[in-house]
Amino acid sequence: MSHKLPSRRAALAMMGSTFALSACQAFNVETGRPLGAHLDAEGNFGEPTRNNIGVHNGDIQWAAILGQRFAETVPTTINFAFNSAELDAQARSILNQQAQFIRHFPEVRFSVYGHTDAVGSSAYNQRLGRRRARAAVNYLVSQGISRHRLAALVSFGETQPLVMTQEMERRNRRTVTEVSGFVSNNPLVLDGRYAEIIYRTYRSGSVSGGGGES
Repeated sequence: MSHKLPSRRAALAMMGSTFALSACQAFNVETGRPLGAHLDAEGNFGEPTRNNIGVHNGDIQWAAILGQRFAETVPTTINFAFNSAELDAQARSILNQQAQFIRHFPEVRFSVYGHTDAVGSSAYNQRLGRRRARAAVNYLVSQGISRHRLAALVSFGETQPLVMTQEMERRNRRTVTEVSGFVSNNPLVLDGRYAEIIYRTYRSGSVSGGGGES
């Protein structure tokens, strides 16, 4: 029984379907950004490849799951007074809660992102956002978190407001702490035992199966 070779048009259609499937696997359809792009706010060279590997290995999937758990367990955002990077009592209280969570997951890295409102120049707000991120990181370090686990100090300046206004707006003056990945040389991570990390019991003041700050 003979088999006809597909026509050129059919072959091109098959290739198009393959490329479309690959694109769907590599990109978030809703945002148009590479999967895991939210873990690379700085847009560093080589991160898309690293993210793609992470998707296939499961690293990014597990990081996203833990990131959701972190956001559901403790407040991830602190706010600032106008033109200030000083931490008030409420901000310190929230950072204390973040530090307690972070201590129970020594295999995990976190990033802090700084934001401002729209008052002032873009360049100044970029610097102010970085000062705010640095203030939050320094406080977490003062609470016993190893600095090498706080992966990045990133400033978005005025570019990602929660409230669209050109006026002073406290809700836009903030830092946000997020899960950014895993400590690469941790034994559980090397063994791919992410589930043991993600689903470790976390309770205020105690933890089952957890480790101390590295």
